[in-house]
Amino acid sequence: MILTFKHKGLEAFYRTGGMAGIQPIHAKRLRELLTALSVASGPQDLNRPSWRLHGLS
Repeated sequence: MILTFKHKGLEAFYRTGGMAGIQPIHAKRLRELLTALSVASGPQDLNRPSWRLHGLS
């Protein structure tokens, strides 16, 4: 489901695992979020309680 990236460091982290463009303390959480986004087929796949997914009004 990930189509493009605006942040070059985040894209590099996603593609290669390099942490040059991100803060290392956020790496674990970012890996979890990016993995969920990449395998999701729609918004319903991202409905986790801790993410508080809601429709836009």
